[in-house]
Amino acid sequence: MDSQSHPEGVPGNEAPNPAPREPIAAQPVHEWQDSQYGRPPRRSRTGLWIALALLMIAGLGLMMVGLAAMATLAGLTTTAGERRVREEFVSHNRQATRKVAVITIEGIILDEADGFVKRQIDRAQNDDQVEAVVLRINSPGGTVSGSDYLHHHLRKLAEDREIPIVASMGGVAASGGYYVAMAVGDTPESIYAEPSTFTGSIGVVIPRYDVSELLQNWGIEYDAIASGDLKGMGSMAKPMSEEERKLFAQIVEEGFEQFKDTIRSGRPTLRDDPDALDKIATGQIFTARQAVEHGLVDRIGFVERAIERAIEVAGLDPDEVKVVRYRPEPSLARLLMGAETHSRRLDLKALLDLITPRAYYLCTWLPVHHSRP
Repeated sequence: MDSQSHPEGVPGNEAPNPAPREPIAAQPVHEWQDSQYGRPPRRSRTGLWIALALLMIAGLGLMMVGLAAMATLAGLTTTAGERRVREEFVSHNRQATRKVAVITIEGIILDEADGFVKRQIDRAQNDDQVEAVVLRINSPGGTVSGSDYLHHHLRKLAEDREIPIVASMGGVAASGGYYVAMAVGDTPESIYAEPSTFTGSIGVVIPRYDVSELLQNWGIEYDAIASGDLKGMGSMAKPMSEEERKLFAQIVEEGFEQFKDTIRSGRPTLRDDPDALDKIATGQIFTARQAVEHGLVDRIGFVERAIERAIEVAGLDPDEVKVVRYRPEPSLARLLMGAETHSRRLDLKALLDLITPRAYYLCTWLPVHHSRP
């Protein structure tokens, strides 16, 4: 019977015992071999990671040097590029030669004579085709000197060119923002506020913080060397004396009277009613409707309505006028870092302003970003 008739495990079909094999001699393991796989041992990668880290650091260093060089170049080109403004078509007849220019004031007004707002004014001043201006304001105000500077040059523009100015208020036109709106002069029906506009806040403030006690807790002592007792007046590092307080109060009062005089120049209804002006010149914020009721604003309307009024006052044909606005000329700084990043770059002057006592036409509770005149 063959092997297939006796399955494995059935008696009579046991497999014969295999012949014993000779033991295999152990092979020697060389120092360069792995005892299990016969491969060279893995070297430590610590050195490789160190080398990569050094390369990355060197690369980052080169990148920072490059960025610094580009930032320097951007700063150099800012002077040449951002000092220019370009004209942008807004509405009506693109082919017309007679223009209404929209000049924009946005953000906190600081003290820079070569700022963008001033360059807009200069552009309109030098353009003989501009026959009316719409002053678009979205600002809580700023420094007394900055607000007065813009008001002065806007009035000069209107008088030199004999053109009307109409003001259009955005979300906020308070304190110095309202001060600048007085550049409309005696032009009737010339101030428009949007339904949600906040305006008013007529007054002066000198912000100051007394941190002297905090400095004492840190073991820091105010030890300035000054030529007189009043040289360091207003310093945050020491309490304010009564003499200093009286002097600052005089400064505030003088700035306040200047504010009211400017309002009289742009609000004929309040010019002849001192009591009405004193009643609203308390620093209070007004809504658009309240501002109309108190004579601070003429009409509630958006910027389009203000443009229509400017065309009307200037005696222009709406079909033969071009409405334009001004934009900064693109600079390398903006292209490299972006407009928003560039506009919010560290400003040492603004930081110094924070610790220097000075007078502001400023509504302090409205959170808006900075801009320059």
